Amino acid sequence: MEYDVVIVGAGPAGLSAAIRLMQQAQHASKEITVCVVEKGSEVGAHILSGAVFEPRALNELLPDWQSTGAPLTTPVTHDDIYLFSDEQTSRKLPGFAVPKTMHNSGNYIVSVANLCRWLAEQAEALGVDIFPGFAASELLMEQDIVKGILVGDMGLDREGKPKDSFTAGMELRAKYTLFAEGCRGHLGKQLIHHYQLDKDVSPQHYAIGFKEIWDVPANNHHQGLVVHSAGWPLADEASGGGYLYHGENQQIVVGLIIDLNYSNPHLDPFAEFQRYKHHPVIKQYLAGGKRVSYGARAIAKGGLNSLPKMSFKGGLLLGCDAGTLNFAKIKGNHTAMKSGMLAAETVFAALQSEDGGGRDLTEYGQNVQQSWLFKELHSSRNFGPAMHKFGTFWGGVFNTVEQNWFGGKLPFTLKDNNFDYAQMVLASEATKIAYPKPDNIISFDRLTSVYLSNTNHEEEQPCHLRLADPEIPIQVNLPKYDEPAQRYCPAGVYEVINEGGQSPRFQINAQNCIHCKTCDIKDPSQNITWVTPEGGGGPNYPNM
Repeated sequence: MEYDVVIVGAGPAGLSAAIRLMQQAQHASKEITVCVVEKGSEVGAHILSGAVFEPRALNELLPDWQSTGAPLTTPVTHDDIYLFSDEQTSRKLPGFAVPKTMHNSGNYIVSVANLCRWLAEQAEALGVDIFPGFAASELLMEQDIVKGILVGDMGLDREGKPKDSFTAGMELRAKYTLFAEGCRGHLGKQLIHHYQLDKDVSPQHYAIGFKEIWDVPANNHHQGLVVHSAGWPLADEASGGGYLYHGENQQIVVGLIIDLNYSNPHLDPFAEFQRYKHHPVIKQYLAGGKRVSYGARAIAKGGLNSLPKMSFKGGLLLGCDAGTLNFAKIKGNHTAMKSGMLAAETVFAALQSEDGGGRDLTEYGQNVQQSWLFKELHSSRNFGPAMHKFGTFWGGVFNTVEQNWFGGKLPFTLKDNNFDYAQMVLASEATKIAYPKPDNIISFDRLTSVYLSNTNHEEEQPCHLRLADPEIPIQVNLPKYDEPAQRYCPAGVYEVINEGGQSPRFQINAQNCIHCKTCDIKDPSQNITWVTPEGGGGPNYPNM
């Protein structure tokens, strides 16, 4: 199938690009064809975000969103920000002691999955073709130009041979292909490597973000309240922070973000999140409630210092596929949407010139640099490196001073040029961490949690978690790092099996995978590559 534009990923960036393309076509009375492919079983199925949403880009894209039913119904009413000293004590920080980027007046507590479902309706009403359940598995390249994507075969067995249910993949060809796969996109990663798009920037930095949704008693619920925290349980072992948002319908979302540059291989991010919920400040809101959903997703947080060149022959990188999140705000949805809108304006101008497609649209980078997106990322460029270099407390002090006193305009740029995966020390040199057992009231185990993500994969298919060398987990990672995949994976995908008297073996439970991409990022041997499973596989998040 041939289109003018193919967009990979029905998240905020991809859908904003699709809508802006069709808006311009209507205004210019031109006909263009636009297709969005989405690997989730439906739009929103793989979307996980906190989220406190800044409506700036949405105001530009669809100014009448309030009258047309956008699911933004819970304005933020109050911000509480705490420093947790230990598992019992905390201190609420006054406003002047907090970076102003962390204040949320004018923002909304939302489900970004539901926002994407609504955006998809707007896109389809404008004439965009949206294909959920189809995974873009390969790049179509001719003479070093991206010509589109290949939607993967379906109905293959573990050896890659066709079953009775086999359906051949399809080529989707386009003049320009926009990649909006989210953080650590499978094809985006290939494009960055192939075209060396990141050769002049710092390595991308990542975190893993956890999220649960809870139904809570009415007296625990304060609609519009936003709570953020720093410090315990991460103060000594990792940087990051927690969040708890009071949404609508007596629901609370709670989560923990852990930077993936941590050095202790014994650290278990999932277990850290479970014990985080036992802090009195958090537990007071969850007590008597019921957990109804769970998920996790990697976050690209390198910001401007790690932003690659976003154009190449035949296509563009959008949103978190490039890394446009503003970590000083802990927000990436509005910046992803703006990147999609700028991409659409760049591509539409190229289509108008009838250049036939396939060009390197370097003007996209120029358009980004002239926008408020670049200004935001520039003012927050030191935020992450300061936390990495100075730690949570002093990094927080630096960021408060820079953002509140200097408006992000200090005349120097801090950089962290270390790769997150390379930060692990040997297990023998690291402190072992004793985690409490889950009480099944506030804290839970991995498999119980994965069940709530509604994750499903066709089991008789090729494994989508590829090992470059199948010997490395047992021969290298186990003796050196106590094979950290057992702990950094939030879904119990990786296990080291010890059966009486036999050598340990590495087991991959690929059907558990919630597509967070942490393994692709954090494996200290860089031996694991995440590729797309059959379309429709993975989590089915209802309203994350």
